[in-house]
This record gives sequence, C-alpha cells and structure tokens, in this order.
Amino acid sequence: GRRTQLLKGLPATSTVEENAAAGVSVYTFNITVSPMSSEGVAILPTIVNSNPLTEAFGIERKGDVEFSVVTTGNPVLDYETMPKSFDLQIFVEDTMGRTDVNILTVRITDKNEHPVFRGNMAIQTVTIYVLEGTRMERIYQVDAADPENAELKYTLLPESVPFLVLESGAIFSTKVFDYEKDPHCYFLNITVTDPDGLNSTKPVNINIININDERPYFTTQQRIYRIPEEQSPGTIVANITAKDPDDEDSPSRLFYSIQSSERYFSINPSTGVLQVTGRIDRDAQPLQLHPNISVILRVEDWGGHASEMEITIIIEDINDNPPECNPSTFRKEANENMTAGTFLLDLRNYCKDIDVDPANNQFSFTGLSGLGSNNFALESTVSGRLVMTESIDLENPANLGVEVYSLTVRVQDTACPNYTSKYPFYTSFDIIHIYIRIKPVNEFFPVFSDLSYEFNVPEITKVGSSIGRVNARDKDWPPTVITYSIVAGGGTRDYTNIFWISPTKGDMKILARLDYETTQKHILTVQASDQEKTATASVTVNVLEVNDEEPVCSPNFYSFQIPVSLAVGTNINGFRIECQDRDSDPRSFRYFINEGNVNNHFIFSPSAGSNTSRLILASRFDYESGLDTSWIYRLHVYITDDNLLSARDKTTHLINTGTVTLSIRVIPNPTTVIATTPGFTVVTKRENLYSESAWYVPFVITLGSLLLLGLLGYLGFLLATWVRTCCPPAGKAVGTPLIHFTFCLCSQTMTKLNTVFDGEARDPVTGKMYEFNTRSGARRWKKNDEPLQPAPAMQVTSSATGDSGQGSDRAEAPSKKEPSEKKKEPTAETKPGAKPSAGQSEAPGQDGLRLQKQKEEPEDRGLSSPAPQSRY
Repeated sequence: GRRTQLLKGLPATSTVEENAAAGVSVYTFNITVSPMSSEGVAILPTIVNSNPLTEAFGIERKGDVEFSVVTTGNPVLDYETMPKSFDLQIFVEDTMGRTDVNILTVRITDKNEHPVFRGNMAIQTVTIYVLEGTRMERIYQVDAADPENAELKYTLLPESVPFLVLESGAIFSTKVFDYEKDPHCYFLNITVTDPDGLNSTKPVNINIININDERPYFTTQQRIYRIPEEQSPGTIVANITAKDPDDEDSPSRLFYSIQSSERYFSINPSTGVLQVTGRIDRDAQPLQLHPNISVILRVEDWGGHASEMEITIIIEDINDNPPECNPSTFRKEANENMTAGTFLLDLRNYCKDIDVDPANNQFSFTGLSGLGSNNFALESTVSGRLVMTESIDLENPANLGVEVYSLTVRVQDTACPNYTSKYPFYTSFDIIHIYIRIKPVNEFFPVFSDLSYEFNVPEITKVGSSIGRVNARDKDWPPTVITYSIVAGGGTRDYTNIFWISPTKGDMKILARLDYETTQKHILTVQASDQEKTATASVTVNVLEVNDEEPVCSPNFYSFQIPVSLAVGTNINGFRIECQDRDSDPRSFRYFINEGNVNNHFIFSPSAGSNTSRLILASRFDYESGLDTSWIYRLHVYITDDNLLSARDKTTHLINTGTVTLSIRVIPNPTTVIATTPGFTVVTKRENLYSESAWYVPFVITLGSLLLLGLLGYLGFLLATWVRTCCPPAGKAVGTPLIHFTFCLCSQTMTKLNTVFDGEARDPVTGKMYEFNTRSGARRWKKNDEPLQPAPAMQVTSSATGDSGQGSDRAEAPSKKEPSEKKKEPTAETKPGAKPSAGQSEAPGQDGLRLQKQKEEPEDRGLSSPAPQSRY
C-alpha cells in the first residue's frame, strides 16, 4: 500500500479536437514495474475520477507497460456545449501492493463544424404548396445555425427555377405561376455554407396547386340550326359541348343554362343537350314575322367562371293549320221583299289560313246546302260571295212559319295538309254556318204579366241580392227580344239608383244598402221594350226594419286620472256615457268591460236597461301586496242592444255592439293628507226582466242569498274571536281606542294623527333639512328654530267597511319591542312606476271586511322621495 511512482509520464496535459471519433488516442504513458514484482500489474491503469464527471475517455493497453488514453465517443466531445478541460485521475497497482495516482489534463480544442438545419428541414424533406396566381412573395423561411455562431450563406440549386433565397434564408417566388402553363412541381436543393466553406444541403419540394381561375369555353362550332315547327317536347335540337382548362386532369364539372328568356327550349345542365320544351308555332306571333330564335347559352364551372355563346334556331313552316273562318257562324237579315241577285255575304273576308308559307295557305268554298239552299247560291268557289237567287215573301202561305234559313258552306285546304296524320282530330276543312232571318213587321206592344208588382225586402239585405222579377211578352211572330229598364224612381238623397234590373230577364237587384230609418218604401217605374214599342209597370219595394244600427255613445274616448285611495263605490270623476240607437229602445242597452279591467276594479252602473251609465270603482287598489301592478288601465267598453231579448232570442236575433275606450291613470298617494268626507254611493244594476214562467230564477236567488248571509255571519264570528285572541286590551291612549271599526255602506273615514317627528335628514335635491316619524314615515320641512321632539306612543285610527253597518272602537299603545323598518334615503326623483307605500291590510270576509290603517303624510310636497315608513 505504499505510494510509489508507477505512472511514468504523468501528470501531464494533452489536447484533443471536438467531435473526435471513438478510439482516438489522447495521451500515451507507461508504467514502471519493480524488478521484485515478477507478476507484473495487479490493477491496470484506470480512470477512477474526472473533473468534471464524464465517460468520454477510457484507457487502452498498447503493450506490456504502455497504455493510451482514448475517446469513447459517448458522449461525443463538443467544444460549444461541453467543458473545455477535463482532469482525469488515473490509478494503478502492482502485485506487490504498491499504488500510484496521477492527473492527466485533457483540453478540448475547437474545430470548425458543418452548419446544421433546424426545424422541419432537420428531420424531413420539406414540401411547400403554392397556389397558382399567388403574387411574388416569401413562401418559406429556412432555419439553419452554425455551431461556431458564424454568419451563414444560403444558396439555391438549380439556378434556373423561378425562386431565390436571401441571405436571411427566406425563399421567395420570382413569378406568378399559371398551373395550366407552368410545371406543376419544382425540386430545389438549399445549401447553407459557413465562412470556412463547410456546408450542408437539404432538398425542398415546391408543388403548384391548381385553382379555378380559367373560364370554360364552348367547343361546339355550329351556330345556326333549322327545325320544323310543331316538334314534340323532348326533340333534340343540338348537343352543346364545352371544356374547362382547369379540369384537364379530371372530368369537367360544367353547368349549362339558357340565359335568354326562352320558352321554347331547355338545356340539360349536365350534358348540354338542347331540347324542345314548348310548342313552337311558326304561324303565331312573334315567329310569324321573325322565325329566327336567338338563344344565349351559358356554361359555368363550379367556381363561378362562365362563358356565353349565341346560337340561332330557324323555324320552318309546315302546312299544319286548316282554313278557319271567324266567325264561323253568320247571322244575316233580309227583308221579305228583297229581289233576286242581291248580295248578302262575302265569306273570304272572314276566312283565312294562318300558315305563313303561301303554298300552305290556299283554300276554296264548296258544298252550299241546308234548308232553303235553293234560294241562295255562291258566285264561285274562289270568291265565296253569297247571293239570293229568288225573292221571299212571308205573306205567301208556302213560307208560313219559316223564320230562319239555315245554310252550310265547306271551306277546304288546297295544299296537302301535314296535320291530319299528326293530329287525327283535325280536318282539312272548316264548316261555315249561315243563318238568314227574314225580317217581319213589328205589330204588337209588349204586355207585363201584372199591372203592378210589390216586393218586401229586409233592410240588411246584401248588396247585389235579387229582390224579385218582372215579366212581359210580345205577340209578334217570331217573338221579339224584350229588354227591361228602370225609367223612374229608385233613388235617394245619397244614391241616384239603388236598384238594378236585368235587361233580358227582368230580375231586380239592389245596388246599395237599404235603410229603413231613412226610407220605408220605394216606388219604381219599369219599362219593357221590343226596340220599337214600349210598355211600363209600377214596382213597389217595401223596406222591412231590422236591428242593423249599433249603439253610438258619447264620449267614445275619455282619459282621466284617479287617486289610488279613491273610495269603493265612487263615480269616477263623475264620468257617465250616454248612448243612442236609431233602431233600439234605450232599455235594450247592456254595458260591460271587455278588455283592460285587470282585477275587476271598475264596473258600470246601471249595467243594463238604460241609455246612460256611470263608471264606478268596484274594488280598492292593492299595490303594496303586489296584487295590482299596472298604474294605467285601458278599458274597452262594449255596449250591446240585446238587454230586452231572452236567452233563446239572442241566438237568433241580430245584435249590434258599440265601443267606448277609456284611459285611466292611477295616481299614487299625494304628499299631503287630504281629508275626505264619509259618504256612500248607491250602485244600481238593471238586468233582464224574466217572464213569470221562469219561477226558478227568484228561487235560486233567494237560496243563494240565504247561504251568503250565513257565510257572512260565520266569518264575522271568526273575526271577532281572532280580534279578542290576538289583540288583548293594553291600556288606553288619550281616551281613544287603538282600533276603531266603522261599518257603513261603501264609505271610508280618514283621521289625521298628531304626529311627533323624532328623526331628521337632508333632502338630496334641495339640500334642506326635513323631519320624519320613524314609525309612521310622516315628514315635514324642519323649522330652523324648532328643536327635535321626542317620540311618544303613536295613535292609529283605522276604518273598515262592511255590510252589517255596525262598528266598535278600541285603543292600544304600540309595543316597545316592535321593530321599525329601516330608514329609506330620499332620492332625487320618484319613478312613476314604483309602488307607493301604503299601510293597508284586508281581513277575509264577504265583500272583503277591510281594515285600513291611516298614516300621516308629509306637510310639504316639495320632497323628492318618500321618507322612511313603518308598517304595523
């Protein structure tokens, strides 16, 4: 174990380049073995420690006593990231037990390394996609670094490609690419070089992406097509084709359409096949004058790029129309003394063939026949002129009874028709019917079936309704046509003619609404005429009365305001309406509120049986408990005229309704106390009067009244028991009962309290001081020389209304333990929609036995918000 110098050449210092491969010799040393040690070395030289720690070095044996320190390659030495120097502690021991330890210092020397790519280029081949049409701009940023932090230089190969790389490594495109003209992909090599010439190269692939930037174009060269008229739907006219340069490598996705307003053709949007869809008539307008049809075709790709092409389709005429005569029936009159050879009718003026081609529109007249045809003849088959061959005398017994001669003439197509095979129901000729009437002499006057007519018409008969019919006849042979007209009467102040008569049938109708209240009877004079002679008759129209007038009330609109504390039963603002009906008794009116009467606060009295009625407050407002929320009531009042009708008659009789609109705004309690005088209002309600046979009505009313009285008595007993239990007497204050019950018919009593003001605050609007009572919430402006008063026990007076008309008074001092509500700071303004504070409560009972606790109001309305209040 003795220390002996066995390591020869150590300690020492050596150098090694960074990135040295495994097995590179760093330093060679020998060991000295004692002659006494025939066995040699017991423990070979070993690196027992390093500073800093590393496994980058190891020891290899070169000979018997020669050893070398070499690199292990794990880790690879890096000058930039690892320590620059390592101290290796080498230990050796021989067989005699002698040991030696020495230090080998290894210094790392810097070596110029190749630049390295970073990011995606370091791990893979980068592929860049560039849309065609993209402007010249940067398309990629190469990220590379030099281990020695030297400036790098970027180069790009091949140089012929339309790209460049800047010194910063940014790759730019040098042109705007066109997918249809330029290569679709480029292969680049990006080389990065350091100042010493070391470089690294990575490939970059650039793909040009096709976008839809080209317009499709038509490949069909033909622009003029010819087709015969009257082609059946579906007939193919042309096969239109087009191409899209953007779709060279894939099937085209083109859409075909017709841009012009064309009703004859359609095109398949996918295939471009142009077909006939509607009837094409060469002989009708506009093709009769312009047989060329211009069609504008449009082809569009999926990206909205389109091209248009105009083609012309010429429509050729065929003989598809037989000759037609309009009219095909002729009626002529001839005097009985007309001589032979007299011209009657030129048929060619009324017949034509609408085929456009002259070879297809020729026709002739043949085949004159019919009753009395021997009396008439055609001059020629081409002219079509009809003349008389002999005179006709009606007085001749041979002609007795013959009034009209019926003739037929055939007009036939000369050219061979095409429509007979295609349309079997068509014929190549047309038949003309000629009726020749021998005009007689008018000898007799028309005669009405009655000398006078009378019609009864309800006044609500609809305009246009028939009210009756008059009839007249003429004895002339043949019978003449009689026309009817109104020559006198049938007018009013507003309408000149309110009746109409059918000129041919004699049916009478009304043209305006009849009004019994204006005119009860109309007398008319009706005339019948056979064009030469006339006759007249009297017509009386009696107008029957019907309930068609609605009640008209005044005022029909009214707006007013009422306080929230208005007493029940009060005639609101003294409002009353007066109604009139031109065709109804004043007792027939009924009043009811159809809309807006939330919680039924309002009623009309009387509700029926009178032409006047007043608006009454039926129940108190309750905003404090939340029952009432609206401060504005818009009432829609209906007035009907069916009060005198029984329930069965109401289903059959006509009923009219008038309307009145009322706008009522409820005003919260004012800031000062307004004393009111107890009073009562009698509410009168009239109902229908029933017949004596309706015995069950008074029976049901009597029974219901008895049950109601019993329920009221029971509720009164429960209320008295509750008062005795919950409110035991606790002394008297100022000789007045704490609770004062007053029973009256629809009345309220308000008593002003002698309020003591025991608190004060500042109004935020005026800045003035005001005093308030912490229990009742009463307030007043503070006088500068008046001290703050103590708060004695409060005195409360309440009033209640009921049906019994009896009352009792009690008094009780407020309990000291009863907490008061927190003070509410006065605000600058009071929102109109806010609920006013009210110390009101209702005890249950029939018609609501009401207990109202009055509170003191502030003496001055100038305060901007209510003072704090206390609820009892």
